Amino acid sequence: MMFARRAWIVLWKDLLTERRSKESLNALFFFAVLLLFLFEFALGPDRERLTAALPGLLWLGFILAGLLGLGRTFLVERENDCWEGLLLTPGDKGAIYLGKLAVNFLLMAAVAIVLLGLFGIFYNVDLWASLAPLSIVIFLGTVGLASVGTLFGAMTSQVRARELLFPLLLLPVQVPVLLGTVKATEAVLQGLALAEVAHWLKLLAAADLVYLVVGILTFEFVLEA
Repeated sequence: MMFARRAWIVLWKDLLTERRSKESLNALFFFAVLLLFLFEFALGPDRERLTAALPGLLWLGFILAGLLGLGRTFLVERENDCWEGLLLTPGDKGAIYLGKLAVNFLLMAAVAIVLLGLFGIFYNVDLWASLAPLSIVIFLGTVGLASVGTLFGAMTSQVRARELLFPLLLLPVQVPVLLGTVKATEAVLQGLALAEVAHWLKLLAAADLVYLVVGILTFEFVLEA
């Protein structure tokens, strides 16, 4: 019970901070719109090529936005001199990890919703028919990205070259998530049932579980390193 309460306190504190500053959301939304314009100029008016590239573009934009937002997860604590407070927090430090993870999940879910809507508007793609299965894929992909990003965000917040080190750590580990989400999204947009992409969903779920367990078990050591 205390574990869940500590995680909730961290979540609530970070949501209040983001509500007041809107720093992360504004930057992520602007970055998402900028990426859409870049993709439009790169691919041109060829709708057939655009449709084929849509799943990869969607998740590429999502992960790039994640690199921008997740890397700042713990920088706020350092900038506000709250890092020592995290270290002195009694109890299991895994609760801090889950609270931060929940915040990052909500931020990335908001970015995913905006990206989906803008992709549908900009590229005239009907996403409503496949919205339910697509939501499952996005949920699994977001959990995978946020869980690793939260852990590596804490790990790199204490080094000088964090802007370089964070993507170097995150991107290789995200290969299973990127592969599974792109393949599953491609199949869903083609009208296939979720049962036909069950192997990709199992890959995503397994990767998410591994990332979460590793994050909870190692977070205390990362904080104290």
